[in-house]
Amino acid sequence: MFKTLKNAWKTPELQKKMLFTLFIVLLYRLGACLCVPYVSADISTSFESLYGSSVLGLMSILSGGAMQYATLFALSVSPYITASIVIQLLTIAIPALERWAKDGANGQKKIAALTRYVTIGLAVITSYGYSMLLKSQGWLVKSNWFAMLVINATFCAGAALVMWLAEMINEKGIGNGISVILFANIVATLPGMVLSMWDGIIMNGIYHWAIGVVIAIAVLAVVVATVGFVVWVTNSERRIPIQYAKRVVGRKMYGGQATNLPIKLNMTGVMPIIFASSIVSIPATITAFITNEENGFKQFVESFFSPTTWPYLVVYLLLIIAFSYFYVMISFNPIEVANNIAQNGGSVRGMRPGRPTVQYIQKILKRVTLIGAFFLCIVAGLPMLVTVVTTAIRNLNPSISMPDFSILTFGGSSLLIVVGVALETVRDLEAQLSLRSSKGFLG
Repeated sequence: MFKTLKNAWKTPELQKKMLFTLFIVLLYRLGACLCVPYVSADISTSFESLYGSSVLGLMSILSGGAMQYATLFALSVSPYITASIVIQLLTIAIPALERWAKDGANGQKKIAALTRYVTIGLAVITSYGYSMLLKSQGWLVKSNWFAMLVINATFCAGAALVMWLAEMINEKGIGNGISVILFANIVATLPGMVLSMWDGIIMNGIYHWAIGVVIAIAVLAVVVATVGFVVWVTNSERRIPIQYAKRVVGRKMYGGQATNLPIKLNMTGVMPIIFASSIVSIPATITAFITNEENGFKQFVESFFSPTTWPYLVVYLLLIIAFSYFYVMISFNPIEVANNIAQNGGSVRGMRPGRPTVQYIQKILKRVTLIGAFFLCIVAGLPMLVTVVTTAIRNLNPSISMPDFSILTFGGSSLLIVVGVALETVRDLEAQLSLRSSKGFLG
């Protein structure tokens, strides 16, 4: 990876793209520090204590802490990602959008324009809900109609600006604009997460500093091992052998070569984790809006379905598996793949073209998806399992001193995003380097 970055930096054109991308990321981080008018300065600590383990906590991590401080980019890339997912789902359900998707560059421009409009619409809805949350919690200095108008307009403008910055990275930078911004956001929150964990173990006087250092080294070793495991699984793939028949056209013979149909072990990436986190955190997010501590629904959720309970963890893992199959189902069509293979004169070894090939691909796809879902459960579930176990031990015997690992609630998903984006960026740089290093037909 470092060799690829070094070679890319030596290439003048790629160097300009990398510098431009760094400049855009710097602009984004500056915008994430610009405070929105009429917002109180003490929002940070209150937001963390109330919503750190809810869906708003995940959105705060994905925004690089901008939502926690209610800054210009508080909505971050969430409206744009949601709009992209919605349009992708509608492309399968609506024939007109499906025709656009197959219409080449012209159709992609129409889909991109529609995605922008949907992003603005979602930004308006999200900003209104977020501003009402700020108002209900008393985090606004002024809450009249003019102040609310300014706050909502600022949040919507920030979301539109983030969308524009991501598209600029796609056009003039190294590409993957949304992924790069997500990467920068999560990396920006890592120092705060490390300090919070250190304070929970050492500064609160739970353990002696030497024991705290041992715990910190053990956590670091687990993180390094997890990164290696994520890299290994992300690069793993199941290859289906395909043989193309020989055919004679004029005096030339075409085909006859053998190739593979690669199926990634983790085809879905981090999307099932994001979907599952958003849905399973809805009850905890709703109860955070309820100010009456004696409310029955609030007490039930806090006792049996908070992020530190077993039911929450079980439902979370089941949703990850379910969304893994759902996302693969909408993003990979075995029938279309089998038809493309047959139209190009190819066939899966040992399988007849048509329905047998489709059933064979579906069979492999189900197995690979199950393995990928289990991988996501391990990466996202282990940090939450540590939190659930330590909380259960603390509740059973309050006299036992246990460190607070609640900061790890979304640690697995964040790590998966960081590693996935890093690998994807390096692969794109390698592809661009190979294009620029080819000598051409004349050598």
